[in-house]
Amino acid sequence: MAWRVLGGAALGAAVLLAGYDTAGGAAPARQHATATAPAAATAQHELGRKVYNFRCYFCHGYSGDAKTLAASYLNPLPRDFTAATPQQLPGGAILAAVRDGRAGTAMKSFRGILDEAEMQAVAAFVAQEFVRDKARNTAYHTPENGWPGHQKFAPAFPFARGEIALDEPLDKLSDAQRDARRLFLTSCISCHDRARVADEGPAWSSRPVSFPRMGFEPGQPNTPPVDAVSSASVYAKHEVVPKVVGLSPREKRGEKLFQANCSFCHGGDGTGKNWIGQFMEPKARDLTQYTLQSMPPARLQQVIREGLPGTSMPAWQSVLKPAEIEAVGAYVQRVMFRRDS
Repeated sequence: MAWRVLGGAALGAAVLLAGYDTAGGAAPARQHATATAPAAATAQHELGRKVYNFRCYFCHGYSGDAKTLAASYLNPLPRDFTAATPQQLPGGAILAAVRDGRAGTAMKSFRGILDEAEMQAVAAFVAQEFVRDKARNTAYHTPENGWPGHQKFAPAFPFARGEIALDEPLDKLSDAQRDARRLFLTSCISCHDRARVADEGPAWSSRPVSFPRMGFEPGQPNTPPVDAVSSASVYAKHEVVPKVVGLSPREKRGEKLFQANCSFCHGGDGTGKNWIGQFMEPKARDLTQYTLQSMPPARLQQVIREGLPGTSMPAWQSVLKPAEIEAVGAYVQRVMFRRDS
């Protein structure tokens, strides 16, 4: 899959959501499946749960199985606690890893971050909850966490879990699976953007795309038609550069400058409905909503030159020459502005 610029941001937000609440407890709603051990109700066990849900879930997962976005970036992989037996991974070994870290891995020492009681509690919690009992611990998609009716997304779960590759050819998917993939791409991919693909694409791209490429490369001559791209992603179709005949030399210069600089946020088509544009706050402006009357040439050039306070729109006056700013403005008004009826 292409370079994923927002995966880390989505997870960063999840870290905050998973932090201690004002009462010192773990914020996510717990769905504790352990029913065998009386120690599950003890204060130490619940302290271990709080520490784990704040410090450890990011790599090891809410239920200790290491099925996380972070895990897809790490080599070696984080430990899957549920795959070990108590004999293979005793509590003492877990405590030693928490105290001292594990050389050659992303597991760092928590000395100076956790006190001794917290380290012992979280090690005991992992040993019982995941290694011994294989319990679920915490479910994230709950009404308490802002996910009412999450089961309505159930058809998309096979794509989120990687059971079906996102770039599986359409002719190999059933009608229901095609609908499910569309649901995933419109509702789930923002956070689950490391779902499985057959073609990972380039290791790095100057354009941040987080959808299956399906052979799509922004601005390249081999870019497929908009209709074909739209089947891949609700974002990808807005990276397609409009094809307009009869552009003047100044407008052609503006096209080159816009696609090299402005389309990063506004999309190739100027709608701002590409991946980055839709995750800004406020969102990138949809340039296709303007007319020459609502945005006269002088005002458009001023915005390009000076930027817009309170938004991500920077001032370009120290980057582009006056003639280049005029060229960008001419291109935008010719190609993207609505025509007056």
